[in-house]
Amino acid sequence: MKKGMLSLVSIMALSGIAYGGGDMGKAVEPYVEMPEVEVYPFYIGVGMGDVSVDDETTDEKISATTVVLQAGYEFNSYVALEGRYTLGLGACDYDSGTLGVTDGYDGDYYSWGVYVKPMYPIGNFDIYGLLGYGQIMLEDLAGGDAVQGGFHWGLGVSYALSGEISVFADYVSLYDDKGLDKRAELDDIVADTWTVGLTYKF
Repeated sequence: MKKGMLSLVSIMALSGIAYGGGDMGKAVEPYVEMPEVEVYPFYIGVGMGDVSVDDETTDEKISATTVVLQAGYEFNSYVALEGRYTLGLGACDYDSGTLGVTDGYDGDYYSWGVYVKPMYPIGNFDIYGLLGYGQIMLEDLAGGDAVQGGFHWGLGVSYALSGEISVFADYVSLYDDKGLDKRAELDDIVADTWTVGLTYKF
């Protein structure tokens, strides 16, 4: 009798262990909430720069300190579309080069451009290019406004101070060709600009 009871108790105990441990092999995966990554596709910016328009034949040089306004849209971390408008702060400076002209030039400078902006991120840095079309304008040059459009290209680097604010510095070639606005007396013109500034993403 005792043996029978002992056998029954043993069977029940083993059955309970088997039942209780039936789900022990299933691991419960903990729920981890992933933090949301904020994306700021639009940006605006302002910068200070220096532009020069040189006649490499006569060494004449027109230069100006500029304010640059920019706005853009980042499609992803590697491509953006950007527009810029640049205006000179006051009248341009003039260096006559080999001509020895004394009355000089004191007109105003303006330019604009629309660019495809390929980018390559390295940590907080972005190395980027600028490829597009734009125009430069010199007011009252040789009796009238000189307006010249063409291909623009540039190179630059930016550094993210935070998710929204970055600093940048770049170089843009605005023009490199014979003449300027069909003026034959302007033989071999090179125009370019350097800019440093801040951008804000939103």
